[in-house]
Amino acid sequence: MPRMPKRVKFRKEMRRVRERKATKGNFVAYGEYGLQALEGCWLTARQIEAGRIAAQHFLKRQGKVYIRVFPDKPVSKKPLEQRMGKGKADVDYWAARVKPGTMLFEIAGVPEDIAKRTLVRIAMKMPVRCRFVGRRLHV
Repeated sequence: MPRMPKRVKFRKEMRRVRERKATKGNFVAYGEYGLQALEGCWLTARQIEAGRIAAQHFLKRQGKVYIRVFPDKPVSKKPLEQRMGKGKADVDYWAARVKPGTMLFEIAGVPEDIAKRTLVRIAMKMPVRCRFVGRRLHV
């Protein structure tokens, strides 16, 4: 089942699009390797779930997959051939706001070649260009 918030303060939200680089969540924090978005977008809950299933299917219970984005933005959509007016439409799906540089998924507990092949499979499911990154050690 796709992820969504348990409850929200407001049922509907404005669209607001800001194209800025990510300052938070832009480095590998939990795993050893990560998948970083190179463009901004709204990532739907179904796309995140598709990436998670692709990773779990390929890894076959080895390693750990961390999902670093959560769909907390309600996106509403009016039905086709609907006349203008009559208020804002109902929530159609939930989306995660992704800025360029945001870490989408991370993997721990597997060798680099398997992690790379897994993250490539996840990247196929994503609507934006992504890149494979490793953990940077602070000295």
